[in-house]
Amino acid sequence: MNHTEDYSALLESHGVKPTAVRLLIYRAIASMSNTFNMAEIEDCLDTVDKSTIFRTLMLFTDHHLLHSLDDGSGSKKYCLCHNDHECSPSERHCHFFCENCHKTYCLEDTLIPQAPLPEGFQLIGIDYLMRGICPSCANKG
Repeated sequence: MNHTEDYSALLESHGVKPTAVRLLIYRAIASMSNTFNMAEIEDCLDTVDKSTIFRTLMLFTDHHLLHSLDDGSGSKKYCLCHNDHECSPSERHCHFFCENCHKTYCLEDTLIPQAPLPEGFQLIGIDYLMRGICPSCANKG
């Protein structure tokens, strides 16, 4: 089975019709090693217009194929959901923003601590961002 077939089944299992453009975008996303922003997908796919990429990223986020996060850089970041796309609060991981190189890293083995909510509050999402200097930048200095 080739990657297109694998991704077709994945998209379909999450209620997303696997069009050629969506498969192309998902393939580009799957090749990313960490978080990414829309501009990085645009660079990989110069034949796909920005509005199509934006709508597809929103669709993938809505269907739990991607997580989105705001790292304070002014550019929304995304990462693939690796938790069978059914993330409970106990499965959500932290992110780390390097103040030097401005990269955001998924810390998949560092889970977001659970915090009790007051009665009546309903949790919809959690963002947990740590800031500092990544190992690569620390070694340069």
